[in-house]
Amino acid sequence: MSDYLVIVESPAKAKTIERYLGKKYKVKASMGHVRDLPKSQMGVDVEENFSPKYITIRGKGPVLKELKTAAKKAKKVFLAADPDREGEAIAWHLAHSLDIDLDSDCRVVFNEITKDAIKESFKHPRAINMDLVDAQQARRILDRLVGYNISPLLWKKVKKGLSAGRVQSVAVRLIIEREKEINAFQPEEYWTIDAEFLKGKEVFEASFYGLNGKKLELKNEDEMKEIVNQIQGNSFQITKVTKKERRRNPSPPFTTSSLQQEAARKLNFRAKKTMMIAQQLYEGIDLGKEGTVGLITYMRTDSTRVSDTAKQEAESYISEKYGQEFKASNKKESKKQGNVQDAHEAIRPTSAFRDPSSLKEFLSRDQLRLYKLIWERFIASQMSQAIMDTMSVDLTNNGLIFRANGSKVKFPGFMKVYVEGQDDQVEEKNRQLPDLKEGDSVLTKDINPAQHFTQPPPRYTEARLVKTLEELGIGRPSTYAPTLDTIQKRGYVALENKRFIPTELGEIVDELMKEFFPQILDVEFTAKMEHNLDEIEEGTVNWVKVIDEFYQDFAKRLEKAENEMKEVEIKDEFVGIDCEECGSPMVYKMGRYGKFMACSNFPDCRNTKPIVKEIGVKCPTCHEGNIVERKSKKKRVFYGCDRYPECEFLSWDKPIARKCPKCESLLIEKRLKKGVQVQCVQCDYKEEPQQ
Repeated sequence: MSDYLVIVESPAKAKTIERYLGKKYKVKASMGHVRDLPKSQMGVDVEENFSPKYITIRGKGPVLKELKTAAKKAKKVFLAADPDREGEAIAWHLAHSLDIDLDSDCRVVFNEITKDAIKESFKHPRAINMDLVDAQQARRILDRLVGYNISPLLWKKVKKGLSAGRVQSVAVRLIIEREKEINAFQPEEYWTIDAEFLKGKEVFEASFYGLNGKKLELKNEDEMKEIVNQIQGNSFQITKVTKKERRRNPSPPFTTSSLQQEAARKLNFRAKKTMMIAQQLYEGIDLGKEGTVGLITYMRTDSTRVSDTAKQEAESYISEKYGQEFKASNKKESKKQGNVQDAHEAIRPTSAFRDPSSLKEFLSRDQLRLYKLIWERFIASQMSQAIMDTMSVDLTNNGLIFRANGSKVKFPGFMKVYVEGQDDQVEEKNRQLPDLKEGDSVLTKDINPAQHFTQPPPRYTEARLVKTLEELGIGRPSTYAPTLDTIQKRGYVALENKRFIPTELGEIVDELMKEFFPQILDVEFTAKMEHNLDEIEEGTVNWVKVIDEFYQDFAKRLEKAENEMKEVEIKDEFVGIDCEECGSPMVYKMGRYGKFMACSNFPDCRNTKPIVKEIGVKCPTCHEGNIVERKSKKKRVFYGCDRYPECEFLSWDKPIARKCPKCESLLIEKRLKKGVQVQCVQCDYKEEPQQ
């Protein structure tokens, strides 16, 4: 019999921890929550101070029975759920179910699953923190009051299966508002003049800056022509050379939000996938002889703080690998933002010396890619500044000023390991200018005017939406991934070219919410509610008071909506073709994986068809069908014959409408990092890649 029982959430975590604690400890998994509010009813007694009615989650009976049996045999039970509000609530529910004294030192928390961290945490057990539990309860009850009151109303007035929530409704609102901005945007014309110059045999570029010492914007073709006509001859004088040394700081280590953003930019990961893989890396990976090891610290955090031990280890690694000059000097801590809880550290590797190359044989491709991102970001954050030599040169002709900018890396510093990605921006490039001095003359090689139009604000990518929600103080690290997942599953938004666009359904629900529940959609109100939840966690505000203040107005609006909200009929959009089974018109429907075609005679006729896009290529297998673009359940584009299942031709690469000049087989477009390359599927024929 084991002396001590330790309860964690997952079997993977249990396996790792048990190995560190030794024979006296038995570690079991609760598989997440064991109690929750019932699914079939509200489960909140509004009249009794919003008292929650918790029940054992369906299917958790056997797990709970096993834990109770093990708890009775143990001298002491430790509750070691994750170190956040959710984890504290899980520990509290377990304490109730297993009759553990809430004031006893039964709670153990750790930020990383390593031998030293686990052993140290068991030296300092504590009582369950009821302020953390109350903050989690308040969030759960608030979300239940909103969801279980508004959702049935939407089912009745619009269609079944809809939902509303504090964070998800604001996220949809942001996407819709952005779409309105895009639709209302009026592009404005402007012109640029780029020129190539010769200094001896060296060619460099400069762009028109201004006239007679002042910056000048060119708004139309006439203004551009007027400037070009003022150029006298092909000689320009160098009138100003400015050389500076610029220092660039590394990005701080990852928070949950910044990890989701960067994984989207650099790895093309959805937020949900990022969090799933991060969980695996945190809970532990089997490293062969070394056993199961947690590779990263806890992945739900809004802090960039790093422990002194981790800093010292990183310094040792950097000095050993890159040299003393790459080690950060007098590194300042990032300033804590107003809405940052700072409960535990940033996301970092549990050991700086465990570099990605040493883990290749133990990690899956995606695990390795995410670990590499986390490891590189952390190591770079502890490195010295990058030093850039910059040069700005003004070239003058008849009062016209062209400006050339150049830069080169003088000392790479942190950039030797990692450079943060950017949304819709070109990465900074080295552009070196010739040795130019004031008074020098250069010759024009070519002048290239170009017309441009201002662009509307970009649609939200997952990364940009997460960043915006965080900046506005909406939600918390653990809420972003499920929120983005929910608004897509409900059909409120769709992803096109990795950018969110609102659906008709999303716009209808948003209008109803705006009319009857403006509070739920108000960004400032939602951010203030997050602040209130933080105050509950800090023990400065009573959770019942926070919910009561919200509910007083909410109940009135709910009653008004019940009486005044009109039923909305979402009319089917006709496809323009008839059902081949019954002859009724086919209509577009919205499903879990996007739009599809269905018979309007449903439920008498259940014929459905996917929406396909022809690409103008005959099927190379059956020579009868046409190749169409389809999407897999994971929304990956592929190409197949429209006579499927009679013809099973399939290709992940896009076929094109001409044959290979060498063997007359099918040509496809292969996507490469540097563009698209046309290749033959049979022989070695390849064409030059096109951007």
